Amino acid sequence: MLRTRAAAFAAIAATSLALSACGSSSLGTGSGTTSSSSTPSSSGTVAADPSLVAKLPASLKSKGTITIGVDATYAPNEFIGTDGKTVEGMDVDLFNAVAAKFGLKTDWQPASFDSIILGVTSGKYDVGVSSFTINADREKQVNMVSYFNAGTQWVAQAGNPKNVDPNNACGLKVGVQKGTVQIDDLTAKSKACVSAGKKPITMIIDADQSKVTADVVSGKADAMLADSPVGLYAVKQTGGQLAAVGDIYDAAPYGFVVPKDQSDFAQAIADALSQLASDGTYKSVLDTWGNASGAITSFAVNPTP
Repeated sequence: MLRTRAAAFAAIAATSLALSACGSSSLGTGSGTTSSSSTPSSSGTVAADPSLVAKLPASLKSKGTITIGVDATYAPNEFIGTDGKTVEGMDVDLFNAVAAKFGLKTDWQPASFDSIILGVTSGKYDVGVSSFTINADREKQVNMVSYFNAGTQWVAQAGNPKNVDPNNACGLKVGVQKGTVQIDDLTAKSKACVSAGKKPITMIIDADQSKVTADVVSGKADAMLADSPVGLYAVKQTGGQLAAVGDIYDAAPYGFVVPKDQSDFAQAIADALSQLASDGTYKSVLDTWGNASGAITSFAVNPTP
């Protein structure tokens, strides 16, 4: 899941892709760190706002750094950079800017996607930032602050040699990342196949989205489905080896994950996002990663899914 192109999804499976995969696992103890101190904005840098700083939990004020759980295998939203250790991406740039509004530095701790919310609720992480789709089940566990809108996109090999139809994928092998909302989508589709007397969908599940993508390139999987920015980025990065299939559907907001007992801090994050939207930083970050179409205009804590 990275930045090279064409010749390399054997190079995204071998080099670029391998960087994010091995980078994610090798950094599982959290040695990947980025700083928010030089986050760009329309005025040059994002300055701390005293009114927001005043709303920080005491623990964050005292340590001056916010610890963030992230699954760094989900380009372009969050992935390991070319140095093999730094977490980069759209979500990273955006939350670094939020942290700068609080005068905090950021400590990005790579982890498996399905462990991050537990890490936030247990106190291991101060927040979780990893393309979490907001839904009612997650809102029961944590506060979620909306910041972006994404849907689901199917992707197959260019030319669609297996005739993948997202509305009729019975009998196909479909890749999906562990812990994502797309597993529920595939489960429902597969049950419908069986009810209609057709073959079920075989899900190929992996904790690393970059490996899911590589499975489609290699032909191990007939198709994959992922959040729209991730699926479309994979198409771009494979240099013509993959193509989007069908339209984006089931659009819903992403949310930053905040402990359930810190609703004031969650609201302060929403306020920081509103400031970043007003000064042009929010749009600049999304434009940088080619995701302007997912911009939202209202940032809320626990919006109704």
